[in-house]
Amino acid sequence: MRHAIILRCAGLAGLLLAMPAMAQDPIHLTVKDHHFTPDHVNVPAGQRFLISLTNQDDTTDEFESYDLKFEKIVVPGGTITVHAGPLHPGTYKFFDDYHPDQATGTVTATQEP
Repeated sequence: MRHAIILRCAGLAGLLLAMPAMAQDPIHLTVKDHHFTPDHVNVPAGQRFLISLTNQDDTTDEFESYDLKFEKIVVPGGTITVHAGPLHPGTYKFFDDYHPDQATGTVTATQEP
């Protein structure tokens, strides 16, 4: 019994070590007047990361990205957090689905030398 528990713990530890690292601090965005600030962010390739979005509009927004595979509603005055990555080097788009012509932005994943 004890041996089985040790093997399970070792297996779990191996899975955790194999997972991509999470970038340290969340990326903070705001949406105001149907525009993201900042509207472009850089992240390291190969790492998971968090994006925190605060809605300073007086309407509900839908933070979405086909490229990053997330979609989340954020109410006026609210803040949401989404997980993304790990990403291959490149540029990925995000937008407000309720105002897709105004509120757009990008994430660029870069490989560190």
